[in-house]
Amino acid sequence: MQDDLQKIRPIEGLAGLPSPVSFSIWWNGGSILGLLLGVQIVTGLFLSMHYTADMVNTFNSVVHIMRDTPGGWLLRSVHANGASFFFLFMYLHIGRGIYYQSYITQPRTWMVGVTILLVSMGTAFLGYVLPWGQMSFWGATVITNLLSAVPYLGLSIVEWVWGGFSVSQSTLNRFFSLHFILPFLIGGLSGLHILFLHEKGSTNPLGDLNHVSKISFHPYYSWKDGVGFLIVFLVLALVGLFYPTLLTDPENFTCANPMVTPTHIQPEWYFLFAYAILRSIPSKLGGVVALVMSVVVLYFLPLASAKASVPAAFTPPYQVLYWNFILVFVLLTWLGACPIEEPYLTLAGPATVLYFLLIPILIFVPSMWKKVL
Repeated sequence: MQDDLQKIRPIEGLAGLPSPVSFSIWWNGGSILGLLLGVQIVTGLFLSMHYTADMVNTFNSVVHIMRDTPGGWLLRSVHANGASFFFLFMYLHIGRGIYYQSYITQPRTWMVGVTILLVSMGTAFLGYVLPWGQMSFWGATVITNLLSAVPYLGLSIVEWVWGGFSVSQSTLNRFFSLHFILPFLIGGLSGLHILFLHEKGSTNPLGDLNHVSKISFHPYYSWKDGVGFLIVFLVLALVGLFYPTLLTDPENFTCANPMVTPTHIQPEWYFLFAYAILRSIPSKLGGVVALVMSVVVLYFLPLASAKASVPAAFTPPYQVLYWNFILVFVLLTWLGACPIEEPYLTLAGPATVLYFLLIPILIFVPSMWKKVL
């Protein structure tokens, strides 16, 4: 009897979790990300049963999954497009956290969240290489070559990552193994993210964790999450069934050929903002540093003072700067997909400067606004 009660208590604790009554639809992002992570892991497990990590047969094994394996085309479509959905909701989740200044009241939760983003980016890049199409092969070659910018050790690091002197069988084996393992690390980090979140409770549009009316998580928000799950499933199914190649680069329908370089090499859409930043800096080392810092800079947001801050809902200058930051992010994403020519190269420079300039401004504007008030 006592063992049964111990099993029930965690469930009751989650169902009765005090949650702010002012939650909006933007607070559905975390639960939807958990759902999409589960979808990615399950579909990935089934795909791995038919995938062959062999340079000679890899591309053909993907074709076999699409043509001969029962339901294989749907599994691959859901897995490939599910990654785009995962990053879409992750960016929305981070955007909501920046707007409502979650990094101030929950710094540890924020830090773990940024780590999840970095690990997810690595996992997505590894997965993009596995189909062994033209864009997969050349994307892996270009991105891994960036490591050669590291002073003194660069070339050795690149050869260690490749497992040889070029992207080859050893590279494919390593990328497949890591792509299979890292989603479980993301799952563990997500559990830690939730643990830290529940220590202080969720933020809310008013920005006050203490003086706010609260209700139990179930049934109010569990049903709301359920509706969000249903909508995401329907949209993902729509894309998977009717537009499975909507976000696929046409070059990836051709088997990898080291002798033929694609006209325009570019990563998936969720990396384009960082790719545009990389291309905007002439120095290779400077470009790599800026590429890394475009994400790592999010670690510095908790430097804002919790006592001196004013919620975004009551800080008009913060709102203006925030939406300008979003516009710059979208502009960089578009520029990353454009050819490496004018006027796109010229536009990428100022956009990169604005990207790195707006983040520190966003940190200190709320405290400055409080002094004005």
